[in-house]
Amino acid sequence: MAQTRFKGKTVIITGAGTGMGRAAALRLATEGAQLALLGRRPELLEQLASEITAAGGQALAFACDISLEDKVSTAVQNTLDHFGRVDGLFANAGVLGTFKPLGATEASDFDPLIATNLRGTFLSIKHCLPVLEGGAILINASWTASAVMPGAGAYAATKGALLAMMRTLAVEQGPRAIRVNAICPGIILTPMADDVLAPDLAARLASQAALKRNGTPEDVAGTVAWLLSDDSAFVTGQEITVDGGFTIGGVRL
Repeated sequence: MAQTRFKGKTVIITGAGTGMGRAAALRLATEGAQLALLGRRPELLEQLASEITAAGGQALAFACDISLEDKVSTAVQNTLDHFGRVDGLFANAGVLGTFKPLGATEASDFDPLIATNLRGTFLSIKHCLPVLEGGAILINASWTASAVMPGAGAYAATKGALLAMMRTLAVEQGPRAIRVNAICPGIILTPMADDVLAPDLAARLASQAALKRNGTPEDVAGTVAWLLSDDSAFVTGQEITVDGGFTIGGVRL
């Protein structure tokens, strides 16, 4: 029997066109969610929305750069106008930036990371909060916020800031029955990760995970669905690591 945990509920997903955002959208659609798909590449969003509607689901695509407040505000309002409600947000959109040692990092290297990962996530949440009545917010952080990937210091700094934001929001919004959590994916083979992981490096990282493989976006989608659903109704302020045991994989030789 197909699950219907999200029947009649509306979820906004940022960065929905590829990777974990796309996989989460497809998973939530199978469980009855009405979806607002946000991202910077409208052709990918439209393709995904068509795929979902062709399978009997409901999805709308909104081209939106989350670093621009007016775009975010408009997308949230359009979602509310069409579906009549917003029950959840998967604040998934993010950028990797340029990998380099922090000692070689320029101040300007932080600008695109802060604009999307930190400011954009904040704006996505800010404009959803007034229209949420209960429900859940889920932030896509990273394993690098609590462990170390040399060269990813600037990226990790923005993801660590998201965890601090998540915990504060969980306390502030708890009285409104709004739950706020974060996932910290490990090595997930998304198109964005493919841009920085050569095949030999990806293989070495896989060998260091307890499950001896890297993850796929579909490996993350189930955790996203759980944390946005009422099945996690008493879970808030938590960071959930989804990494196949990479961060506890043992001694690196």
